[in-house]
Amino acid sequence: MTSAHKLAEDILKKADIEIGGTRPGDVVVHDDSVYTRVLAGGTLALGESYMDGDWDANELDTFVSKVMRARLDKELKPSFGLLLTYLWARLFNQQTKTGSKRVALEHYDLGNDLYEAMLGPTMGYTCGYWKDAKTLDEAQDAKHDLICRKIGLKKGDRVLDIGCGWGSFLKFAAEKYGAEGVGVTISKEQAEYAREFCKGLPVEIRIQDYRDVSEQFDHIISIGMFEHVGVKNYRTYFEVANRCLKKDGFFLLHTIGQNESHVYGDPWLSKYIFPNSVLPSPKFVATALEDLFVMEDWHNFGPYYDKTLMAWFENFDKAWPALKGKYDERFYRMWKYYLLMCAGLFRARSTQLWQIVLSKNGVPGGYTSVR
Repeated sequence: MTSAHKLAEDILKKADIEIGGTRPGDVVVHDDSVYTRVLAGGTLALGESYMDGDWDANELDTFVSKVMRARLDKELKPSFGLLLTYLWARLFNQQTKTGSKRVALEHYDLGNDLYEAMLGPTMGYTCGYWKDAKTLDEAQDAKHDLICRKIGLKKGDRVLDIGCGWGSFLKFAAEKYGAEGVGVTISKEQAEYAREFCKGLPVEIRIQDYRDVSEQFDHIISIGMFEHVGVKNYRTYFEVANRCLKKDGFFLLHTIGQNESHVYGDPWLSKYIFPNSVLPSPKFVATALEDLFVMEDWHNFGPYYDKTLMAWFENFDKAWPALKGKYDERFYRMWKYYLLMCAGLFRARSTQLWQIVLSKNGVPGGYTSVR
């Protein structure tokens, strides 16, 4: 046994994980070079070595959850490359109007066939609301309905959806509440799909950067887009929302969040899944909206993302025989790692899902929280 193997074994024991064990969270190593590779390269190397087939977990989501509950991520020293990434993120705005397009090209434009198979008929690519739901479709509809109720949506209201995805919320709001809507996205594939998805409804889909929106709306919502805004643009984002919101309207922000404040994202996720993306912290959100909005409600239902991601993986895995003609086996391992790793993060409660309701001047007498 090499010293790297022994060190990895000792670290994993702190999370009650065995190398070669048979329990759900245990791992199997196929290439002994993985020990040195991961100890030197951290979470980026962990994900890349999984993509390369150097190791497997009996249940990847359980493995990640146990690792994060034991805070084993703190056991690995940051590599020189990670330190450079941190410095770069501190010095430069990676989510300029040009830079922000990377995530559209490399992630959201991957192929609508992939997302249709994974997301199902609602095409909702954010956390479902599982309070009373039994299926993924029910959870996504419940999430959309929850948002409509939180902003007090009524017939004829005009809603702006910042980062509208494939149009799932606007379609729901128009069909179920009689609302009108404008959705902005920087993804060409999403825009084309959303226009067809919302055909015949009072919904306009634009390929437009959120910073270029100038007209006012009764309400504004943003579901799963804030993760791509970047720390240096948080203040601008809330200024745009303030500018575009009518005085008595609500702005509902639905975003993944993290417990600590960082200016850079996870190295593996940033490289392979969401380029230039970073999760906000409570501190960053509160600071950015100061003197622009009144905080009316902050709702955390992060554990529901675990169930959502597991449902997405089940759909993806089931559809793989039909998809693999277009996507190779390394893509399968990458996508599996993405979905199950994220499920483990939410299960460990190291990552959160927030819905934040904001008003411009405060609700007279107070806002009534909706759950």
